[in-house]
Amino acid sequence: MDDETIYMGVDVSATIVKAALVNAEGEICEITQEAIGDDPGVVLEGVRHCVERLRDRASERRWPIRSAGVGVPGLVNARTRRVEAAPNLPALVKVNVSEVVAELLRCPVLIENDANMAAYGEFTCGAARGRSNVIYIAVGTGIGAGVICEGKLYRGSLGFAGEFGHTTVDPEGLPCACGNRGCLETIASGPNIVRRARERLFRDRSSSLSSLAIPGAGELTPERIATEALTGDDFSLMILEQTGKWIGIAVANVINLLNPDMVVLGGGVMVAGELLLNPIIAEVKRRAFAAMAAHCEIVTSLLGGQAGVIGGAMLARDTFR
Repeated sequence: MDDETIYMGVDVSATIVKAALVNAEGEICEITQEAIGDDPGVVLEGVRHCVERLRDRASERRWPIRSAGVGVPGLVNARTRRVEAAPNLPALVKVNVSEVVAELLRCPVLIENDANMAAYGEFTCGAARGRSNVIYIAVGTGIGAGVICEGKLYRGSLGFAGEFGHTTVDPEGLPCACGNRGCLETIASGPNIVRRARERLFRDRSSSLSSLAIPGAGELTPERIATEALTGDDFSLMILEQTGKWIGIAVANVINLLNPDMVVLGGGVMVAGELLLNPIIAEVKRRAFAAMAAHCEIVTSLLGGQAGVIGGAMLARDTFR
């Protein structure tokens, strides 16, 4: 594999930076990650460490890095290449991540919304390969989406398209970090799934029968709720079913609006698999036009947590040909 042309994908989330060296076929050759927090210096340090680590590894293997793609959880202005807003990682507004990566690699670097990059990864190498009109939805710390329209990434007029998590589903709902009220993210994101479960455990005595209510049993997380649901815990199953209903309502709206071939669901919360996927599909069938719902396949991500870095590398490959 010496002298093979390599691309780098960098995926910045609210808690970690992940970076990978990816070949022209979309296969990961090396991958690394580092924990970060919401501080500009910490974010840049995490990015720098990951990129330097992989840059040195590529140099050892004599792999030229042709270009790189950086994904971030926020509104990326396509004209200025700056992050305009990042509710789940505000530090991104104060730094220029792509500039740091370009200085380290000395190659062309693009910056893109993280869900857009994951969408491109699934479109080129994952579950949506061969499809033309695809919606990728990431459900994790936040909720985002990437849109593939007629085989191309759709960004909108400024590059801000795809803010699926900030569509209003409850006009009288909770305040959202974006400044709105009642966004889907306030109900169905990972932290808000935990919030809803905790509130229900506190006010509903019958919920004390759930394994989640056992003192000292471990931190309450979306992953733990999914694990308990897989063992048959009724309370955990109910929380996931309610979450699926809310997501399904929003997915049905997008299907009615855009008529896609496929919806791909990814992000950390989708570790619940069919326990969350099935109620989403059921709600879509109830609410979307029957012909559009029947045409649109709804699946979980094939690339999982690697969709962002693969998508970033592939988008860089195709942008800087």
